[in-house]
Amino acid sequence: MRDVVRAQEVGFSAAMCSDHLTPWSSDQGQSGMAWTWLGAALASTDLSFGVVHAPGQRYHPAVSAQMVATLGEMFPQRFWAALGTGQLMNEHVTGERWPEKADRDARLAESVDVMRRLLAGEEVTHHGRVVVDRAKVWSRPPVEAAPPLLAAAITPRTAAWAGTWADGLITVNSSVEELRAVLGAYRDAGGRGPACLQVHVSWAPTREEALATAHHQWRTNVFGSHVLADVATVEQFDDIGRQVTPPGVDGPVVVESDLGRMVERLVEMRDVGFDRLYLHHVGQDQEAWLDAAGTSVLPQLDVTAPEPLVGTTGAGTTATALAERTR
Repeated sequence: MRDVVRAQEVGFSAAMCSDHLTPWSSDQGQSGMAWTWLGAALASTDLSFGVVHAPGQRYHPAVSAQMVATLGEMFPQRFWAALGTGQLMNEHVTGERWPEKADRDARLAESVDVMRRLLAGEEVTHHGRVVVDRAKVWSRPPVEAAPPLLAAAITPRTAAWAGTWADGLITVNSSVEELRAVLGAYRDAGGRGPACLQVHVSWAPTREEALATAHHQWRTNVFGSHVLADVATVEQFDDIGRQVTPPGVDGPVVVESDLGRMVERLVEMRDVGFDRLYLHHVGQDQEAWLDAAGTSVLPQLDVTAPEPLVGTTGAGTTATALAERTR
């Protein structure tokens, strides 16, 4: 909470977090409840906030809709949710079978439909991969100010599917070629709304320190989504992370001691066509990074306040401070 308040003070214009029950590694050691934190963070700052969230298994979509609606009502046009199919590490705790990817996509599609109908004020009964019995969300913002439901997508295939239903896209940094393919697939499928890019970064006064931080905190998260989605426990993540040497994290994480060079790498990815750029420093000590970013990174990215997002309702880890840029 202190870090996100500081982020606003140094010039960041927005923030987001992920919704995990489990950390990526035992070295991280913590994984608080995102929704509890979000309410406090929205009340403590003037920033807009988003969350990457997976309805359908650990969360029933009616519960997800109520959480989204409450934050949307309390903090008008300052909150959004990016919906994804989830990861076994978080979802296995329910004891339910972990579906194949195609089934997870279908379950998410049903969950999105249920959530949009509930955010529009409908009473919903639904029998499919998710079951809903006469659900209604009573506390919610006006339909025209419903929080937008973005899509979290990493591959072009998922991004193309997301383009058929999402109010925007969020993905994570990769090569320029891969980012162009993901964004292109989303737009070619009719994807509307802002295209957001979350960039994992690690900065320290020396490259050795920056690389050590990235390796210590993020080495378990450098694998493809087809691997990360199906790993069940922290211990298993630790096991696969032992295969990663320090140089192997530079790429999945933008590792730099030179902030000018970091900006060059960020601009190259942004200019693929992304509207909003979120910076996620992977280290646990955020203060030095926030101060350095406020002085030497944000002024070069032309940070502006984000335009309010409005969803299409009715029309058919530990949280870390990030940055947003609108084009």
